[in-house]
Amino acid sequence: MSPTFRALANRNYRIYIIGSVLSNTGTWMQRVAQDWLVLQLTHSGTALGITTGLQLLPALLFSPIAGVVADRVPKRTVLRFTQLAMALPAALLGILAITGVVQTWQVYVLAFVFGIGTAFDAPARQSFVVEIVGRDDLANAVGLNSASFNVARMIGPAVAGVLIAALGSGASAAGWVILINAVSYLPVFISLNLLDGSLLRPSPITGSRKRAVRDGVAYVRSRPDLILILCCVFFVGTFGMNFQMTSALMATSIYHKGAGEYGLLASIMATGSLAGALLAAGRTKPRLAFVVVAGAAFSLIEIASGLMPSYVTFAAVLPLMGLAALTMVTTANAMIQMTSTPVMRGRVAALYMMIFLGGTPFGSPIIGWVGETFGARWMLIGGGAVSFLGIAVATAWYAHRHHSGELRAAA
Repeated sequence: MSPTFRALANRNYRIYIIGSVLSNTGTWMQRVAQDWLVLQLTHSGTALGITTGLQLLPALLFSPIAGVVADRVPKRTVLRFTQLAMALPAALLGILAITGVVQTWQVYVLAFVFGIGTAFDAPARQSFVVEIVGRDDLANAVGLNSASFNVARMIGPAVAGVLIAALGSGASAAGWVILINAVSYLPVFISLNLLDGSLLRPSPITGSRKRAVRDGVAYVRSRPDLILILCCVFFVGTFGMNFQMTSALMATSIYHKGAGEYGLLASIMATGSLAGALLAAGRTKPRLAFVVVAGAAFSLIEIASGLMPSYVTFAAVLPLMGLAALTMVTTANAMIQMTSTPVMRGRVAALYMMIFLGGTPFGSPIIGWVGETFGARWMLIGGGAVSFLGIAVATAWYAHRHHSGELRAAA
């Protein structure tokens, strides 16, 4: 088997990834449908930013606790519960939209509830992969996970856009698409039950400890390389990777396109993201330099995308942005998991997700306000500029810290 796909030789991993592809396709369908629903209800970029922020706010609030849960409770058990926790609010939102009674505040509340399920799902899911494939194939499995996520990202938004347009482009049409996502969590639940438990490599259960969260934070603070990764991820995740919002406003307010063309943009970007994920899967050892260079490249490409004169040229730049973003994210994820001690892996993964997603509740409303006040182009130009500056400062700090450490060692 090709080195790029070697983790697929593991039967458990094949079962797991099939369920993930189906569920992720539904998730991307809901992302497009929920954004379209908010635009139908409010016609406001700020409201769109608030919705995105509320959905990701639980990652900031609950990720440290979720990381402790992932380290103290069998991860397969956690994942079974989180599928239900995400399916229920999706089903309720879909029903409210279909019946025509949905209001903006209900979208806000259900986005937040959905985000709670996601906050507990993410660290368990991230750290469960090594239990399936082992450390030797972890980097490859992380890359394939990202590849499968972006296959879903290519399919889901395009299908969602077509369905919304075919069903009338109103709130009810978005509701049917959201309801499909609620059903898509069933394949994951089934795949978790089909795994052969005797072939899993469970991490040690740390038990109940009062200092569990603080121990995780102290561990990360002792690792300058992890701090640099988390800084890069924070700036890009908070100010740069607001694709749902920026693509929606660029498509509607700048290029005057509809739901189909908006959904297509996410699929076009996913082609580059898929390429980045497959390239990462082919590397046996992730490197810190890839995180920094890819993050800086993403920032510059995002600035360029905000200057594109037409829908076609904007769409043409998106694969490059997706390639850089996924190279950074996949490499960062693999390094976080491969270099963390097993008893801390869940907590470090939780801090990673908290920083990657948790900054968005602050960044999204700001970026949304910028788009509404100064125009959608400045969402991309400003977000890329802040991301680049943040990465540059974090890299300079790491270089100074690393150089100082070498001098102390030499002395």
